[in-house]
Amino acid sequence: MVGITSYGGYIPRYRLSRMVIVQNMAWLFPVMMGAAQGEKSVANWDEDAITMAVAAGFDCMSGKDRKAVDALYLASTTLPYRDRLNAGILATALNIPAKGVASADYTSSLKAGTSAAISAMQAIESGSNNNVLVVASDQRRTKMANMSEMFLGDGSAALLFGKEDVIAKLIGHYSTTYDFADHYKGKAKDFDYVWEERWTKDEGFKKIIPEAISGYLEQTGGKITDYDKVVYPCYYAREHMGIAKQLGCDPAKVQDNMHAVCGDTGTAHPFVMFVAALQEAKPGDKILLAGFGQGCDVLGFEVTDKINDLKGPVGIKGSLANKAELDSYQKYATFRDLVEVDLGLRSELYGNTALTTLWRKRKMLLGLVGGKCTKCGTPQYPVSGICVNPECHSVNCMEDYEFATKAGTVLTYTGDMLAASIDPPAVYGVVTFEGGGRMWIDFTDCALDNVKVGMPVKMSFRIKKTDEIRGYRGYFWKAVPQI
Repeated sequence: MVGITSYGGYIPRYRLSRMVIVQNMAWLFPVMMGAAQGEKSVANWDEDAITMAVAAGFDCMSGKDRKAVDALYLASTTLPYRDRLNAGILATALNIPAKGVASADYTSSLKAGTSAAISAMQAIESGSNNNVLVVASDQRRTKMANMSEMFLGDGSAALLFGKEDVIAKLIGHYSTTYDFADHYKGKAKDFDYVWEERWTKDEGFKKIIPEAISGYLEQTGGKITDYDKVVYPCYYAREHMGIAKQLGCDPAKVQDNMHAVCGDTGTAHPFVMFVAALQEAKPGDKILLAGFGQGCDVLGFEVTDKINDLKGPVGIKGSLANKAELDSYQKYATFRDLVEVDLGLRSELYGNTALTTLWRKRKMLLGLVGGKCTKCGTPQYPVSGICVNPECHSVNCMEDYEFATKAGTVLTYTGDMLAASIDPPAVYGVVTFEGGGRMWIDFTDCALDNVKVGMPVKMSFRIKKTDEIRGYRGYFWKAVPQI
């Protein structure tokens, strides 16, 4: 049977209370006070759709063989590159083998994630692929002092599809396509242009989602009462429950829209809500999933007893629990590049990125792959032709060794107030890894006062630098202290 074999999720650590936004910007737009409840997830300054996708991808593949993935789809409306395969960066960071692996970017619609999921299962059903990883991720910028700033959050979620050890088998799927533009982003524009709210509610959510779900039920011969959980995005609370009423669905079976805890995460949100539902599901449960955006995709799944054996992923539930308050609206605006700040002369020292070097060292730079001596077993990063063990010094003896998934601890650290940083001081130091190996590396998602020697860290794929002149965004790994 075809279905889901694993899931993963990532919600950024920082959360911004909507009341903080109101306190700073309601003087300009008082109406926003009506949506002041709860908090939204905020990606750090060194995060974007790709880095969050990497986090969700690793979570999804926890305990799974990444080398068995033979197709990878990345869905997002906020991909950093228009003419570079963003899914290729994701695949390299996940250290998924290049040969025999298909990949694609799905974009331009908030239902791109569910559309990619349907494509993944069709590929498996046809025999073209065996294990397809689909990751949906979005980090949408909004103008200051508008309702989108209140509604939208950042996040990512991933689903692995296959035929072996299926935790939720596919019942069926159905899609509609409409050129319904409740919002759009034109060429070279930084922000979405959003139409009037009543239009989005009355002609969008309240018509397109019920129509698609009804079409799915008619096609599969089922009833809405057959499903134990119904998942669909809609950040308007009244309309979200109103759709359930239209469908004749028990309100208790409707998955929470998560407005209070993270906000709407865009392309990722159907997956985010669905993973949250899966984490509470039991064998035999039926879950209906819908993705909305210029139409609607609907997918039905039945949970199997294999879900009890899946222990690795942190998922959305665990990711939401790992949070820190971002209490400064000014810092949030700086993270989002909504205000122009002066980082000093040191911030201007950006050279052209050597694409040739990136290609030759792609596994080392994007995959954090070092080496392990085949003679004495000593790991090292970066890899070199000579073993660093003073009692070995063997030559040309290295095999690939992944550091990205290795647990580490802080050996030394410092805070640098002179380094160019959006969130000063820049914190960096030396991390020592379980099993061997040390690395000098930047720290992120932490305050200097909270870092301690001996503290555990995990590695996180992040933005290293952005070259605005050439439109280039470079990535590397950073250490996240587990505070």
